[in-house]
Amino acid sequence: MTDKIDRRSQRTRQLLSEALVQLIQEKDYSTITVSDIIERANVGRSTFYAHYQDKDDLLLDQMDRVIEFLSQGSAHTQEFPYFPSLGFLQHVGGDHYELYKALVWGRGMDLITKHLQKSLSQRVEQGLQNSGQDFEVPLPILANFVTGSFLNLLKWWLENKRVYSPEQMDEFYKHVTLPGIRL
Repeated sequence: MTDKIDRRSQRTRQLLSEALVQLIQEKDYSTITVSDIIERANVGRSTFYAHYQDKDDLLLDQMDRVIEFLSQGSAHTQEFPYFPSLGFLQHVGGDHYELYKALVWGRGMDLITKHLQKSLSQRVEQGLQNSGQDFEVPLPILANFVTGSFLNLLKWWLENKRVYSPEQMDEFYKHVTLPGIRL
């Protein structure tokens, strides 16, 4: 019975996520309501609140899923050792470009940026800690630098209509960031 409930919960979360993504591409994030989301997903209000506190919680949950997915994939590639920068750029610049572009120009980006800064900084700090290297700068500061640099470049890249490929942006990011880590 638990498996059936888990699948039903996953399906509900997927429907809510897809509804939010569609709505973000149609209108500004700040104007989207929970009513809009549940109507689009065709689920009840109590069902929504059984899974999420509000629309921000839904958005951030989806960002966490993306980060987790990209982090798992980077373990099997020649990815930046502390952070899946190339995978993230490919994700954002690929099929999901319109969604992230809408978020950059909408009010949802501030919420996402704050969340990503915290979440990614924690992952980067853990990666730095696990590297076995000694750093002259305290790890929380170094992790914040690595993450903040990436998020600023990502925003610039989206605002400039992906003028460079994800691979080029990843190389630029590594070129400016890695020397700061190795000091």
